Amino acid sequence: MADSALSIRTIGSADLPEFQRVFAWSFLDEPPADGEHRWMKVLELDRTHAVFDGDEMVGTGGVLSRELTVPGGVLAPAGAVTVVGVKPGHRRRGVASLLMKTQLHGMHETGDPIAILWASEGSIYRRFGYGEHASSLSMMTMPTRMPFHPGVSVSDARIRQVTREEAMPFMREVHDRVRRTRTGWLSRVEKTWDVHLGDAESNRDGLSAYRYCLHPQGYVVFRVKHESNNSGPQNELHVRELVCETEQAYVDLYRFLLDLDLASGISFYTATDDPILHMVDNPRKVRRELSDALWLRIVDVDRALPLRRYQSDVDSVLEVEDSLCPWNSGRWRFTVKRGEAVVTRTEDAADVSLDVAALGSVYLGGVRLSVLRRAHRVVEHTPGHVDALTMAFLGTDEPHCPEVF
Repeated sequence: MADSALSIRTIGSADLPEFQRVFAWSFLDEPPADGEHRWMKVLELDRTHAVFDGDEMVGTGGVLSRELTVPGGVLAPAGAVTVVGVKPGHRRRGVASLLMKTQLHGMHETGDPIAILWASEGSIYRRFGYGEHASSLSMMTMPTRMPFHPGVSVSDARIRQVTREEAMPFMREVHDRVRRTRTGWLSRVEKTWDVHLGDAESNRDGLSAYRYCLHPQGYVVFRVKHESNNSGPQNELHVRELVCETEQAYVDLYRFLLDLDLASGISFYTATDDPILHMVDNPRKVRRELSDALWLRIVDVDRALPLRRYQSDVDSVLEVEDSLCPWNSGRWRFTVKRGEAVVTRTEDAADVSLDVAALGSVYLGGVRLSVLRRAHRVVEHTPGHVDALTMAFLGTDEPHCPEVF
């Protein structure tokens, strides 16, 4: 139950030290002793809120202004929700609910039709309308020295290890071109790069500094975990980011990693449809563990659904339930022709009923609506409509977000 003493407001620069403390404590951490927490560098203060119990700050949360690439290569405005925390001793008193409602109503007013976040706990955000597994991650591990399938050709492109300073301009340009074509990727502002590739000693978890290796059409960034035994070096390569403009660059950079001397294995949080599984001659040696990545929330049904492109035509009435954003609740006629959707209010009988979280799960094309029907998350009133909608929402590739925010 919400506490009547709670209040919420945007913060100013004078609030940042306490904001940082509350956020750190909420994750059972301590504020960094050597200065500002790296996530504080990217906050937009006019979109960053603190919750107070009287004069005591007890909750934190922020929204970052980003572009999210949605199916069809459309760049959609999105609110990236970050630094959400509740101070120990103040949980289950409505702090998070107040934060979530304030953020969503603010995004509705400013015109962000989509909200996204990474969930620290899987049981929290569905009740606020966020759909799980809107994109997924695959933790992949594989040994080095594996040969490729005979049909995979490696080019003679030169791959160079360079300094961070030399790599950054090239990586920014490549990333910006590639993220516009990959569903689930985000735009990056200047400070985002410093956070995403933060390389202070406290960021390394006992690994090496980042190594930056450039291909003419791509790049790879990785750390080294130094290991050895009686048979010699057994170093592990921990890949942070591998970005390629061409399929050939993907082949070349993976071959480069697999052939690095003194390395015995590679680990990489990558897309679930990473092609390496089908490039190597023994795919059983590639071990994968799936986890959720982006959780997605539809802020405005009538603005979000027409943004993306769809795989097939469909004409269905969707009845949407949304307790936090009542402007979404009700029946919507969803009509797709030649990939483009029109969404309008209607009084016609519903063909399919679902809550806004289920709609968020399927929005990027990574979750099938037919699976949510089997999970009792979707109700079909008119036979055939769930299958038709499932095919329409599918994407040509699996949605993937390579960065936590």
